[in-house]
Amino acid sequence: MATIITMPRLSDTMTEGTVATWLKKVGDKINEGDILAEIETDKATMEFESFNEGTLLYIGIPEGETAPVDSLLAIIGNEGEDVTALIAGGAAAPAPVAIETPKEAAVTPAATSTATELPKGVIVVTMPRLSDTMTEGTVATWLKKVGDTIAEGDILAEIETDKATMEFESFNAGTLLYIGIPEGNTAPVDSLLAIIGPAGTDITGVAAGFNAGGTTTAPVVAETAAAPATTEKNIETVQEPSADGQRILASPLAKKLASEKGIQLSQVKGSGENGRITKSDIENFTPQASATTQAAPQQAPAAKTETVAAPKPYVPAGQIATEEIKNSQMRKIIAKRLSESLFTAPHYNLVIEVSMDEAMKSRAVINTVPDTKVSFNDMVIKASALALKKHPKINSQWKDDAITINYHVNIGVAVAVEDGLVVPVLPFTDGMSLSQIGASVRDLAGRAKNKKLLPTEMEGSTFTISNLGMFGITEFNSIINQPNSAILSVGAIVEKPVVKNGQIVVGNTMMLSLACDHRTIDGATGAQFLQTLKQYIENPVTMLA
Repeated sequence: MATIITMPRLSDTMTEGTVATWLKKVGDKINEGDILAEIETDKATMEFESFNEGTLLYIGIPEGETAPVDSLLAIIGNEGEDVTALIAGGAAAPAPVAIETPKEAAVTPAATSTATELPKGVIVVTMPRLSDTMTEGTVATWLKKVGDTIAEGDILAEIETDKATMEFESFNAGTLLYIGIPEGNTAPVDSLLAIIGPAGTDITGVAAGFNAGGTTTAPVVAETAAAPATTEKNIETVQEPSADGQRILASPLAKKLASEKGIQLSQVKGSGENGRITKSDIENFTPQASATTQAAPQQAPAAKTETVAAPKPYVPAGQIATEEIKNSQMRKIIAKRLSESLFTAPHYNLVIEVSMDEAMKSRAVINTVPDTKVSFNDMVIKASALALKKHPKINSQWKDDAITINYHVNIGVAVAVEDGLVVPVLPFTDGMSLSQIGASVRDLAGRAKNKKLLPTEMEGSTFTISNLGMFGITEFNSIINQPNSAILSVGAIVEKPVVKNGQIVVGNTMMLSLACDHRTIDGATGAQFLQTLKQYIENPVTMLA
């Protein structure tokens, strides 16, 4: 039977959680104790283990998304089982098994049922309920001792439940003042586990008052300078011995990854707290390096072993420097218009490579005429205007009730200015000569940079061209300048090997990218426009026909 898994409550203040990473995918076999996901709470990112076996049939919260506690997280059941009804009603249903895994409970004076009022800043930590069926837990290992300074997210202990051994993190900062359950001892859920508070706080009556209230039947043992004897049998169930007999601290996920990769934990150096081995230590572990180190003494037993000093850890140092620049009105309008364009118009891009050899020859001849200066961008503008006359659907605008096709050609030319971007317009571009286009673009661009353009000179475009070739950009995609239906992105001219007449020769090429609004322009229409544009640019003399 399928089981609903809900977003767990992993801290006492948690109201919602974010799935940082899914470690399983739909269709995977799940065993008890497998790590399903890493969940980010309001205090830490924690591994979430499965307490059920079966097949992962459904994931309700994708990676990176946030959902309230008790939201449908996943469904585990038999392979091929129909869970449609559970998915439809999962959010509102009480769920057959709603797993909540509160890692730590901060008990208030009222909750302890004690007449002794808790001193200021003191937090009573109880044995957490780490699974839906857990009634008692065993402290396998204490990773902190009385007097240690505790920070939020520090691992306090490893606790063995009826289903798995899990790391227990602290969600409070302070000093560990008292340990209520020694290593190896078992106690019911909600028993006094530890007390955290300001260093030096007198907590003489807190532990006694907690027990007097009848909350737990477990004996409360204060940790003194001589630590209680540990139960070796229990420790071995959650720790792996190293070569020298010392216990190895490793997270459940690290143990799982090490097992899957066949890595011995004794060979891995932990980077976590107290030398604890983490997931990243296993992922970055290189067995070859370890094998080489072990093989060297066997090959040359008489050779003196050199000890290489470990590199000192990098200590970040520097000064954080930021600057806040107030958004200008131009920047606000650019953000608004381009956001509207990108999120309302279904963009797609078509890219074509154009030979520029003939265009370079033609430009050199044209510029020999006195008082004439034509750029490659001017040639692209002219060719685009002529191509738009042959493919008027590119020169169109989308409206909710109709598509407007413009038979006049007004090309907007994107110009970068200090505060952003402006698009002056060349009216009736198809009727202009190359020299007229060149003179007009230079005039408009100059006045745009001096902020002397009239509003009427930036209105009425039917098509836009953006050129970043002068910056060495070979290819890019632009966002459509609405209400236009297309924008042409022009890259740099690049000298490279090309094939001509079956021979590899040096040629000059340029990339053109056409961004189209799919509501008005179909892919075939855009492709035909680019073919015509390519013919004009590669054979400039045809623009005179």
